[in-house]
Amino acid sequence: MPTASNGSVSLHYSRDGDAAADTAPVVFISDAGLGGWLWGWQHAALTGPFETIVWDLRGTGRSDGPPGPYDLADFVADLEAVLAACDVRSAHLVGCGLGGAIALAAARSTSRVETLSLFGTAATGDAFSLESLFAPPADRDAIRESLESVLSADFLASQPEVVEGMVDWRADGDADRADWEAQVAALDDFDATDWLVEVTQPTRVFHGTDDSLVDPDAGRDLARGLPRGEFEALESVGHLGFIERSRDVNDRLLGFLESESQSADS
Repeated sequence: MPTASNGSVSLHYSRDGDAAADTAPVVFISDAGLGGWLWGWQHAALTGPFETIVWDLRGTGRSDGPPGPYDLADFVADLEAVLAACDVRSAHLVGCGLGGAIALAAARSTSRVETLSLFGTAATGDAFSLESLFAPPADRDAIRESLESVLSADFLASQPEVVEGMVDWRADGDADRADWEAQVAALDDFDATDWLVEVTQPTRVFHGTDDSLVDPDAGRDLARGLPRGEFEALESVGHLGFIERSRDVNDRLLGFLESESQSADS
């Protein structure tokens, strides 16, 4: 079980693919309270063309959960620790919700970020309404109910086995209430509007048009505020639209990342 250390905090991560590849790896950053399972659909598609790294945020999964509250600087330092443990000099960051905010902060403060792919992300903490995403890991009925806020009714009805798999994963590794509150506290003072111009990395802002946790207009505003940001709508899906539209999203991600990797090499 590979781990990285940020001071006394141990952080679990997994890496797959060719670590000796010439291209920068893709590093996934999950939303508040959710384990690395969140990126299973993208991880499978991107591993091969890229090395991939998935890590559990502090307070989630097999990573330590020190007393909170946490702030974005804690998470950025955790990310730096994971990259250092993997001997990664630069990476493509893919984040959702809180993970998107962490990716933005990292892009501003470190030199390790090549591109950003952000899902359900806004430039200010008050645009995030993540409470309905939380469910006690021991309460499977509550987990199912929480998924109704982030997945469409069509998906829930047509993919019952996938939904039950998600319930299993969440029950096994999601944050409990104390760790959840410690994580979302990082968004309390988050306001990137004045420094978005400093984030000059190529960025795709993907957003479900039915996202009830982060308004799609906030995603559009984020993309407009980034010097190299582009907004891509995911039609008729919610906050976790990259699960429902995984084939389409994976095609878009691969196209974006491969194009930027080629540009970096030329």
